[in-house]
Amino acid sequence: MLREVSRSGYYAWKKNETNRSIRQISDEADIVLIKKIYDTEKGKVGALQMKIILANDYHIIMNHKKIRRLMKKYNLIAQIRRANPYKLMMKATQEHKTCKNLLKREFDQGEPGKVLLTDITYLYYGKGQKAYLSCVKDGATREIVAHVITTSLKMNIVYRTLKQLSDAVGEFHPEALIHSDQGFHYTHPEFQAKVKQMGLVQSMSRRGNCWDNASMESFFGTFKDWVDHKSCESLDELKHQTNEYINKYNNERYQWGINKMTPVQYRGHLLTA
Repeated sequence: MLREVSRSGYYAWKKNETNRSIRQISDEADIVLIKKIYDTEKGKVGALQMKIILANDYHIIMNHKKIRRLMKKYNLIAQIRRANPYKLMMKATQEHKTCKNLLKREFDQGEPGKVLLTDITYLYYGKGQKAYLSCVKDGATREIVAHVITTSLKMNIVYRTLKQLSDAVGEFHPEALIHSDQGFHYTHPEFQAKVKQMGLVQSMSRRGNCWDNASMESFFGTFKDWVDHKSCESLDELKHQTNEYINKYNNERYQWGINKMTPVQYRGHLLTA
């Protein structure tokens, strides 16, 4: 079956025919030297190493993309040992370690500061912009002890949360436990090191089981019911509304499950009981 070729397309092809011939001659000349180096190195050389050898030993400067193209064209496959993907997986597993579920849904153990729950949720604001709210909640008093809002999910969000938690609490309960899900932030070795330095024991929910941190999820649900975050036009406005709500939640919002007291009142009640 014959295909129609435009007159301009044909002449363009003819015009480039000379260039293709020159390139072919150049390729054949270059590959001789590349093949010689390849054989000398017993195939254990890639395009970048080939570029260095050409420059240092033969004083020839050749673009590594051209070298890679020629090696592929003439089937000169670098016999270089590749990183074992299973070893890489093992390394990642060792670096990001999960912790046992020590809490087992016993959120309220009757002592302020003994159970600390933490998690991150997203908040839309402005014109579809997204922010993230990281919180720590006291399991016994239901008080939000620390909270941070950022527009980034980088590790700094949880480091700032820990710093705020430490500043707010001062001296932690001798059996204090911080519980989270198995998210990237909480399995990160540096986060775990900071938690250990603070004298806290780390606990994690079972994978995919939201009920293991239901108390924290409950707060986020209540927060989103009361705070119209989507109407906030700026991050500053979102932060203002968040601070205002959490202050009201801690100091003014009476809760049936804590003797009809506010979280701050109930903390005082437990400490003097």
